[in-house]
Amino acid sequence: MSIANEKTKESIDWGKLETYLRMSINGLPSGKLEIERFSEGYSNLTYLLKIQDWEGVLRRPPLGRVPPKAHDMAREFKMLQKVNPVFPLAPKPYIFCEDPEIMDKHFYVMEKKQGIVIDESLPIEYGSSMVAGPKISKNVISTLVQLQSINYKDAGLAEMGKPEGFLERQVTGWIKRYEACKTEEIPHLEELQSWLIANLPVNPETTIVHNDFKLNNMVMDAEDPAETVGILDWELSTIGDPLSDLGSTVAYWGQSNDPNMGINIITDQPGFYSRREFIQEYASQSGRDVSQISYYVAFGFYKLAVILQQIHYRWKIGAISDERFGELNKAVSNLMDMSNLTRTNQLL
Repeated sequence: MSIANEKTKESIDWGKLETYLRMSINGLPSGKLEIERFSEGYSNLTYLLKIQDWEGVLRRPPLGRVPPKAHDMAREFKMLQKVNPVFPLAPKPYIFCEDPEIMDKHFYVMEKKQGIVIDESLPIEYGSSMVAGPKISKNVISTLVQLQSINYKDAGLAEMGKPEGFLERQVTGWIKRYEACKTEEIPHLEELQSWLIANLPVNPETTIVHNDFKLNNMVMDAEDPAETVGILDWELSTIGDPLSDLGSTVAYWGQSNDPNMGINIITDQPGFYSRREFIQEYASQSGRDVSQISYYVAFGFYKLAVILQQIHYRWKIGAISDERFGELNKAVSNLMDMSNLTRTNQLL
């Protein structure tokens, strides 16, 4: 997994944290606590904690002011408490803390999954994309199907979401997010948004929904690309329509003929399944009807566009300074086009 090179002290009192960890987690070895921040994302802050051979991962909201109800670490911790016993690929949560004397924001610590996160390139150990691509493709699909096969009621997860009206809330919520950070006009966008609202599929099945299931949120075995050892980032997980996860995963699954999508893509290399092959394999493994998948993939492209638009908006108003974010509006426009092409059955 990629770790930032610089030790990031920021405004966190790591001495207080270490004292709290030793009081709260049994069996920690003696020795110095080492802290490294994982490569920077755009949401919660994530740190690797290491004391000799013990490793853990700390997750907390961003520094500074955050919107009410955003970055709910308590909910994410509770979700992992319920999911981990029935789906061990979810990290085991260790402790949750909301004591302002320890840290300015609430946080939790979980186990560190040992393996490889594939983001910018394939590990040398995996061989060529022609060898590793099919294995990774099938592994991503089988892991998603495995997660969706869990009986969420038996796992005590019924209270973690509201299946009725799930997709409608998702669609209207993401449209509101876009409107709140809109910076320029995009052709046919209003038509796309109206279509998303007017054509909600009806799927009576309810499963666990990760809500950010993608290749770089998976920890793969260091030597075998056909094996998954962990699934990360459960911040948005809930209970709802399983095909919403499929649609998002397929949207992130870039192909060689795609325009700039504003994200790292490795699935455009020879050997990886195409989006169509990915959907067909999912249908074969899960036995689900995927006849309405174009809607879910179109919505997946739309959601990704909104995520990038939010970052571009923050750059536009001067909240973040990285000049690369100034170019994200181009990727946003491309993704909205891809959503429209999927809507009209011209992409899949």
